[in-house]
Amino acid sequence: MALHQASGRWRRGLVLALVTAACWATLPVALKVTLEQIDPITLTWARFLFAAAVVGGWLAAGGGLRQFARVDGKGWALLLVAAFMLIGNYVFYLLGVQHTSPANAQLLIQLAPLLMALGGILVFHEPYRPGQWAGMAITAVGLLLFFRDQLVGSVADPHAYLVGSGAVIAAAMVWATYALIQKQLLLRLNSPAILLAIYCVASLVLLPFSHPTALPTLDGRHALLLGYCAINTLVAYGAFAEALEHWEASRVSAILAVTPLLTILVVAIVHGAWPQAMAAERVSALGFVGAGLAVVGSAMSSLLGAARKEPSDGE
Repeated sequence: MALHQASGRWRRGLVLALVTAACWATLPVALKVTLEQIDPITLTWARFLFAAAVVGGWLAAGGGLRQFARVDGKGWALLLVAAFMLIGNYVFYLLGVQHTSPANAQLLIQLAPLLMALGGILVFHEPYRPGQWAGMAITAVGLLLFFRDQLVGSVADPHAYLVGSGAVIAAAMVWATYALIQKQLLLRLNSPAILLAIYCVASLVLLPFSHPTALPTLDGRHALLLGYCAINTLVAYGAFAEALEHWEASRVSAILAVTPLLTILVVAIVHGAWPQAMAAERVSALGFVGAGLAVVGSAMSSLLGAARKEPSDGE
């Protein structure tokens, strides 16, 4: 069976991965506030529906829907599995955000890119050098130190924290599966078409469990944040899908590992501007050491493999 190979335009893949990281860093903050007035299922359904409408309209206008004619039964089966994996990721992650802080949730979800990296190596036979393995190990140690700092210093309700952490870990596992399936689907469809199919399936599956009538009751601030969450879905997953087209999954995952650090920064900015909307994250010296190690390890994993000759981006 043919396996998808990255285009080799690693500079483009790097930029797209950074865009994805920025989107995902701000998302848990917006979700945390939006959940004050809407339930997780309805919020997830609204995001998927908006994304399906925008991507569907864009593909229809450009004739991109014709590519679905060449998808065989196995391709449709993969699309269905990918859709359910992404649904699980969205719902589990939102449940986790409800019970933990944005930084904690974003920290635990970093299991997802680590699992994706391992899957890229095992399934797609992506090359990984010794220095990159060392970087992955350093990243893992840094994340563990940061997690320990948060667990010891900021958890007021251990039961709620365990429930939220379990939900985020489940979200990480199903997301890694989704990401690897999407990479293989790139042999049959381009990334917008893959996402459209997933968004449509997700919108239909979640509709019976959602409450659309709750949307008009949102106040102005929460309505704007809901809109941002919906747009974030388009930008983040569009950039992520294109990053996988141009760069190996293991390299993309290394860049995404810095997302928790960006989330801490976003939380600090939001708390400084609107302290009543978002509590500050408490990070000790140990936590910052862990954060620094995560950044160093991520840089090692992504950059130590870029020295080999690759095709030009043509930019």
